[in-house]
Amino acid sequence: MYKKIVLLVCLIIIAGLCFYMKNYKITQPAQNKITIQFSSWGSESEIKILKPVLSEFEKENPDINVEFLHIPQNYFQKLHLLFASNTAPDVVFINNQLLPIYANANVLEDLSQYKKELEFDKFYQKSLDAMTWKGKVYAIPRDISNLVIYYNKNIFDEYKIPYPDVNWDYETFLQSAIKLSHPPKNYGISFEEDPLFYQPYLMSFGLDSIPKFEDEQTFNGLKRYSDLRNKYHVAPNRHEAGSATMAQLFLQGKLAMHLSGRWLVPKYREEAKFDWDVVSFPKGSVGSVVPLDASGWAISKSSKHKQEALKLIKYLSSKTSLEEFTKSGLIVPARIEVANSKYFLDKQKPKNAKIFLSVIETSKPTPVTVNYREVLDTLRTKTEDMFNK
Repeated sequence: MYKKIVLLVCLIIIAGLCFYMKNYKITQPAQNKITIQFSSWGSESEIKILKPVLSEFEKENPDINVEFLHIPQNYFQKLHLLFASNTAPDVVFINNQLLPIYANANVLEDLSQYKKELEFDKFYQKSLDAMTWKGKVYAIPRDISNLVIYYNKNIFDEYKIPYPDVNWDYETFLQSAIKLSHPPKNYGISFEEDPLFYQPYLMSFGLDSIPKFEDEQTFNGLKRYSDLRNKYHVAPNRHEAGSATMAQLFLQGKLAMHLSGRWLVPKYREEAKFDWDVVSFPKGSVGSVVPLDASGWAISKSSKHKQEALKLIKYLSSKTSLEEFTKSGLIVPARIEVANSKYFLDKQKPKNAKIFLSVIETSKPTPVTVNYREVLDTLRTKTEDMFNK
């Protein structure tokens, strides 16, 4: 009897061990999952695109868990603190204007060593140039940001002004703006005081460095821009614009032309009650030149999971993932094959979507420095009186 009891106990223990080992094998991979953190800014609609992409990545890489850190406001201020406290995410979404700060501080991984693996040859070279600091690429670009002129065809038709085309020059642009301006009903062109929006007025006339108010070439370009509002009255002043943004004025039919970027396409598709299209910035003395910016994914140098982080940015910058970002109309994809695909050149407005791509050829990456933000703040202060006489 005693032997039978011992045997029974042994069988129970063995059965228990077998059950444990069976379940251990199932649960063990989950315990061995590597978690990487990924930070990004983005609107609600943009995050709705991003989250399914991250979920697909996790499905294809069951050994990796992605912890998404969404920072919709004050992104870079918070990112500064994360780097300063040595708690930076493994992968960070970043733009070219702030990239020099982090690259110069040596907190980002040099991605140049992964040139083949990350398929550099699949991207517009200028988008890679924008993410380069001192000869090293620190981020893989998701998109290219450039400027075009949106125009309201109905207003052009009303005043019998020919639609602009890629061959128009600055004088043609100015004369069209004058003929299209009938304040307070409508104005010829938008006017925004942020340096981004007046750089084409400088760059198309030869300026290829960071604007300096005291520089004669910069000052002449700023005067050219200021004249649109203060001399020719073809752009609304602050009082005339009120609390409305230029995009809102365009949608209200109060602007015949609006200089802006691709980010407005979804809004204009949904809300514009008139026919509209896009055209390149008019040619100045050196052609049509606008600044080119980019945003993309970088790896923190302090990351303990660089191979997993590399897998993530390779996935995010893949053809399949970038097609998902492109479908909404929000971005100009930095990956060439996606930019030339149906997802970007679809039948929705704008009809001349290719303009965003042709502009890349003549645009120049924004010349940035470690103290670029301070430079812009100085310009804003010094142009205050000039723009608001």
